[in-house]
Amino acid sequence: MVFNTGAALLDAIVLAVVSKEREGTYGYKITQDVRKVLDVSESTLYPVLRRLKKDGCLEVYDMQCDGRNRRYYKLTDTGQAQLQLYQKEWKSYSTKISVIFKGGEAR
Repeated sequence: MVFNTGAALLDAIVLAVVSKEREGTYGYKITQDVRKVLDVSESTLYPVLRRLKKDGCLEVYDMQCDGRNRRYYKLTDTGQAQLQLYQKEWKSYSTKISVIFKGGEAR
């Protein structure tokens, strides 16, 4: 992608990915899902997950899987509210950009 991805957009995408799984999802799957839309590394995503946890948007729990411990991330009520705010802001932002790209004037 030729556009820079800011922290807020990355946070929004991670929250959206995590929100798809009611009981939460694990780091590797989050990375794979985010990579479907952005070229990011695990070393970029894990600090995002830690920050979202620190901000109260994600809760974290561990579960055994094939004899190994797997860390799961689940949206909190705060995370759901933040995601809704991001979705609202994205809709407004992307609509304005699309208008400009089509030769109109953004309002």
